Amino acid sequence: MKIAFLLSVAAAIAGVVMVAVMWTVLQGMGVFGDVQDMFRTLDQEGSNFELMDYVGFGRVVSLSVVIGVIDIVLLTAIATLAAFLYNICASLVGGIQLTLSDE
Repeated sequence: MKIAFLLSVAAAIAGVVMVAVMWTVLQGMGVFGDVQDMFRTLDQEGSNFELMDYVGFGRVVSLSVVIGVIDIVLLTAIATLAAFLYNICASLVGGIQLTLSDE
């Protein structure tokens, strides 16, 4: 369980960093500005839709942190359950039992 938790935390941190870098690259390339210009071109009713209200840096990183926390909880639980079920099945059919220690 401890190893699954640590690997899940590492994956969540890597995911948040990846999202932040990807958003910065897309912003630097001008993708968000081009999409905003396309919405202005397609807008017939004159509404004031701002893309950055929905995909701003703070919102995107906050969402990735929330998804990372959910990922940590789920992956830790699923990995622990999978290890338990594997060891039960291995003891029933005479397979190899795996044990990780802190030594």
